[in-house]
Amino acid sequence: MSLFPGPAPMRCVWLAAALALTGCAGGVLDPQGPVGAGERQVLLNALVIMLGIVVPTILATFAFAWWFRAGNARAEHKPDWSYSGRLELLVWSVPALVVIFLGGIAWIGSHDLDPYKPLPASTAPLRVQVVALDWKWLFIYPDQGVASVNRLVVPAGTPVAFSITSATVMNSFFVPQLGGQIYAMAGMETRLHLQADRPGRYRGLSAHYSGKGFPGMRFMVDAVPPRQFAGWLAATRQQGMALDRSAYLALTRDSENVAPYGYRAVAPGLFAAVVRDSGTTTAKRAIQGRGP
Repeated sequence: MSLFPGPAPMRCVWLAAALALTGCAGGVLDPQGPVGAGERQVLLNALVIMLGIVVPTILATFAFAWWFRAGNARAEHKPDWSYSGRLELLVWSVPALVVIFLGGIAWIGSHDLDPYKPLPASTAPLRVQVVALDWKWLFIYPDQGVASVNRLVVPAGTPVAFSITSATVMNSFFVPQLGGQIYAMAGMETRLHLQADRPGRYRGLSAHYSGKGFPGMRFMVDAVPPRQFAGWLAATRQQGMALDRSAYLALTRDSENVAPYGYRAVAPGLFAAVVRDSGTTTAKRAIQGRGP
């Protein structure tokens, strides 16, 4: 028995629709948090508004082609026609309304989904400091005193306040299902607030080309129940090495397709030092505590 009922042409339509929908899984159209859901709503609203002009235009094209066909004697031919105020009003008013509606959606959405705007919640947000390296991601938990590479573990249902920078060239921090895409730049600190509504594993990546190791610059976001998050913190504190200044300098060396691992402790002020002096010789000396 076929999974797609009907004649062969209809089965092809069902198959094409199924293949198209598979691309939505794990992406921006499959949000798992409030920011991702808001961004999807903005996309859908914009799509509906644009379809309001695209669909009538396509239908009008077929209607005009059919009506003014060579065999239609009722079609009136006006070779000397040059102007119609009603048509001018229609031609200019509809695109103007579309632009106004799209501009309103972009204005409202950009303020409601401002990456610097904290998410409303009854619990305090989890602070995570993010450093983009060649070609891996470093996640520092300043309040918990641990860190991890290429793996971000967060409690489900809790807002996460990210502070993001780069120790090398510009990158872009992006978790499609949670929403938000914001650049990581050397010497600068950007902010982002996200939340995973339910436990799950979500794909994270760099959305900005940054060299030969860029294809492997990916990480996993594990949203877990609060109790499991506490267990992960306890396990991380009991194993691995400390992320002191010398360990960080070793981490800055180029490496590709790095498997996730953790650090049981983090040197105080490391993230601030990276933001202040990233990418320069002075930075390495400052991180080593030797001064300029």
